[in-house]
Amino acid sequence: MSLAPAAPDLSDLRDYAFEWALVDVETSGLVPRRDRVLSVAVVTLGPDGAQTGEFSTLLDPGCDPGPVHVHGLTAERLRGAPAFDQVAERIGALLEGRVLVAHNAQFDYDFLAHEFARARLRLPVARRLCTLALNRRVDPPTDDLKLGTLAAHYGVPQLQAHDALDDTRVLAGVLRASLRQAARLDLPLPLVACPPRQDPQFAPKPPKTPCAFRNPGRLAPGGPLVQGMKVAVTGETRTARSDLMVRGVTAGLNMMGSVSRHTSALVTNDSAADSAKARRARAEGVPVIDESAFLRLLGDVRPGTSHEGAALPGPARAVPAPEAEAAPGAVQAPESAPSPALPAVPTPRAPEPGEAAAGPHPGTKRAAKPRGPLSGRRVLVLGGTHPEAVAARTRVVELGGAAAINLSAGVTDVVVLDGGHADRRLARITALLLPVHDAAWLVAPVVTEAPGAGGGRAAAHVLPRGGVVDLPLPKGRGPADRWTVTASWAQQTACEIDVVAFVLDEDEQVSFDEDFVFYGAPENPGGTVRLLGDGPTEQTVSLDLSTLPPSARKVVVAAAIDGSPAFGDVGALHIVSGPGTSAAALAQATLDAATTERTMLLAEIYRRGESWRLRAVGQGYDHGLDALARSYGVDVTD
Repeated sequence: MSLAPAAPDLSDLRDYAFEWALVDVETSGLVPRRDRVLSVAVVTLGPDGAQTGEFSTLLDPGCDPGPVHVHGLTAERLRGAPAFDQVAERIGALLEGRVLVAHNAQFDYDFLAHEFARARLRLPVARRLCTLALNRRVDPPTDDLKLGTLAAHYGVPQLQAHDALDDTRVLAGVLRASLRQAARLDLPLPLVACPPRQDPQFAPKPPKTPCAFRNPGRLAPGGPLVQGMKVAVTGETRTARSDLMVRGVTAGLNMMGSVSRHTSALVTNDSAADSAKARRARAEGVPVIDESAFLRLLGDVRPGTSHEGAALPGPARAVPAPEAEAAPGAVQAPESAPSPALPAVPTPRAPEPGEAAAGPHPGTKRAAKPRGPLSGRRVLVLGGTHPEAVAARTRVVELGGAAAINLSAGVTDVVVLDGGHADRRLARITALLLPVHDAAWLVAPVVTEAPGAGGGRAAAHVLPRGGVVDLPLPKGRGPADRWTVTASWAQQTACEIDVVAFVLDEDEQVSFDEDFVFYGAPENPGGTVRLLGDGPTEQTVSLDLSTLPPSARKVVVAAAIDGSPAFGDVGALHIVSGPGTSAAALAQATLDAATTERTMLLAEIYRRGESWRLRAVGQGYDHGLDALARSYGVDVTD
């Protein structure tokens, strides 16, 4: 017998009518390829929102249950419960033909994908919907987007948090209310097509131990190897390749799978080899040694400089003097942070460190939180040419407001430029009684309270292009120590946009290819950086600041267009950043100065001493993602 409250009838929401399978899992940890599901609950709903089925069970994971203080599932409670493979077919029958729904859906989907893979069964899920992503689109006036907070906002009773079945019943209420709000705003649902990650052979690579030493540079002729040198191997070898790699790592070398301008040496027995690594080494002037020389040099590898004891790079990282250190969360003026060098690719001129999108260097004076007549307002701009819309959104930020790119419950004002009256959203905006202005309003705006907008929550800091904000120091390993950067764009965008991340060392290079995180490899081996597919026009990079290795000095988040359009055709990208996936955002920025560019650096999260900072970048390039990846030392196969 279900204890769920009576469901409101949603049969009038025809564009939002699906067969739903709502899922919640409690797990022994946060890494799907390593940790296990301890309990699972599935509640099915029909297109009218009425519950049609329910199933829940504890599971014996065959391992330590992990954080008992979070989920309360001790080994004693789980003893005697079925293993996942014993209930997989029943769960699969509930998921078949339905849209999987969860709060932070990729987490639940990935855990189910791995459990079905271990059971050697197909996970029958073709699409999923994340209620967290849906509510980011709705933008309700809540302090955060946690399930409990949304339940309270929507009037859904919650009896026992972190109980899979109760969480799923709560999720059902949140979904119904969220669908009604999406219909009120005429928002498309962020449905995600699920990749075939349920393949039984799917097995991510194990973590690679990061090299503990800084790269001392290239191997000198007749000189020794030094710990931290980046060494790659290509071609046939007498010693097993895996053995060469292990021996190099054991000696303190950084054994790489690719060659870049920062490679210290390439090991090959054929100096005329035509492999991609050999061609790149010749082009970059990387020293080449044969296998016997490498084995001999391994016998006397000189000590290197550890990352822990290394000073911040000089020319590559210019920062203001350390006096008057800002408190975490304080907004600062744009500071020095150079864009990557791309010597082989013609690109537009990168801005000088700290330079704004189209204006003089604003200096390095620290700025207080922006204040102005639009402080706390969220303004949506409709119509206009691309330059006109960019100028209007820039003016909104200058006046202390946030520039919106999509209609949501948080929009307080709408500015209509030439052609904006043809925007299909204007009818909905009029029905919502939102204040509508022309371009002249931005000269000296007079604001009125928008019905139902705002809600009094604290607004995230609005960063201009090049703006910097200090991040709170990580406290230790756990969900609260993951930091996110979420990028979104106009919901009517037709082309594919891919958000990616690069984990870089002191040389502005990846330490190994797997530190390039993208749609084909959505998690680096250590699990410190992950890409979350939240919807067709929204993607999130999540990183664990507390467990990034000392060699990681910066994480660059970028976006690339797949195909011929440029960012001038797409328009603005909006980024928000905060602790965790559902916490209140600390900072936001609208990046829309690009015109012909097809790749764009969105944000950098980088070390400054013992702290971390986030910088809104907004620097675009005309070339594609492959060229950007190569500039960071990633071996890209054409």
